[in-house]
Amino acid sequence: MRKIYLDHSATSPVRPEVAQVMWQFLTEKFGNPSSLHSFGREAKENLENARNQVANAINSQANEIIFTSGGTEADNMAILGVAGRYADKGRHIITSAIEHHAVLHTCQNLEKQGFKVTYLPVDEYGIISMDDLQKALTPETILITIMHANNEVGSIQPIAQVGALARERAIIFHTDAVQSLGKLPIDVQKMNIDLLSASGHKIYGPKGVGFLYARKGVRLSSLVYGGAQERKHRAGTENMPGIMGLGKAVELVMGEMATEMPREAKLRDDLIKGLQERITHVKLNGHPTQRLAGNVNLSYEYVEGESILLALDMAGIAASSGSACTSGSIDPSHVLLAMGLSHEVAHGSVRMTLGRDNTEEDIQYVLEVLPPIVERFRKMSPLGQ
Repeated sequence: MRKIYLDHSATSPVRPEVAQVMWQFLTEKFGNPSSLHSFGREAKENLENARNQVANAINSQANEIIFTSGGTEADNMAILGVAGRYADKGRHIITSAIEHHAVLHTCQNLEKQGFKVTYLPVDEYGIISMDDLQKALTPETILITIMHANNEVGSIQPIAQVGALARERAIIFHTDAVQSLGKLPIDVQKMNIDLLSASGHKIYGPKGVGFLYARKGVRLSSLVYGGAQERKHRAGTENMPGIMGLGKAVELVMGEMATEMPREAKLRDDLIKGLQERITHVKLNGHPTQRLAGNVNLSYEYVEGESILLALDMAGIAASSGSACTSGSIDPSHVLLAMGLSHEVAHGSVRMTLGRDNTEEDIQYVLEVLPPIVERFRKMSPLGQ
């Protein structure tokens, strides 16, 4: 049976070049970067090379990169780190209603500790209003945390405008760039970003590794104690195989972004257009143009998204109903609900996210397989009669 992977926003396959680099640091180059002997010095040199690879991708300094276990830890480090160090200046944080749960749950935890959090609404396309952001600012605001691109619907936020406003008001600005790194240009200087989170496994790197960019001068309280690693921000021996794989993955994806993203955007548009032509009562979720190149999120009325996913899987097509972190939940997507979709329509959503290995033949196969699936389930549904 043909197998097609269309869930790259959940995770991506590790590239052979990345795996090869990692293998070297699992075997012969096994030194601890904190050791003073030649094995340790070699590891330290390679660690800093990887740090440079990451820094170059976002136009930062290498000493502003802190390696983490992934995007979730980086989000926590940014938000809790700012809250811990700047609480004496204010206890108000602004975020959006459609953030990843790594941000939302962290903010909700801070509310229990006496912080006030404003959750900005979004429009029908999943994009915040700059007017709403400006109105939400108070003298107590110490942090704005708005994701660069949404993991479920792919909508891109006006990050440069947010950064400019935050800089003008001397407020720290954090963005979750887990979905946008390697897919959208990122320049932390031009975009006035103070803190940025990213992850390796979304860009054909390994799971269990990511980074936080922290602009020089931004103070953070530590989450992990026990050693001086990562400029005392994250104690513990560095995950050298993961970090080296991350560095290589970043280098490769940045080198290909200018050609790969237009290619994926064409496949995305072909898939959206083809499904809308073949299936009635289908709604595109997210902004029609201001969206990630590989993101296709559609709601199929009168059908459960979970049923579609299972049928697609039986046909060899891997997709998802939204965020991989909430796939076990029976509740509708908080992102789609915040965008104004009803529970019924939100339950009928399916997300397909493209990657570097997907082809036009894959798109044609989906266009052959999916319409009959939807038609079959609608005939079984009393609402679809």
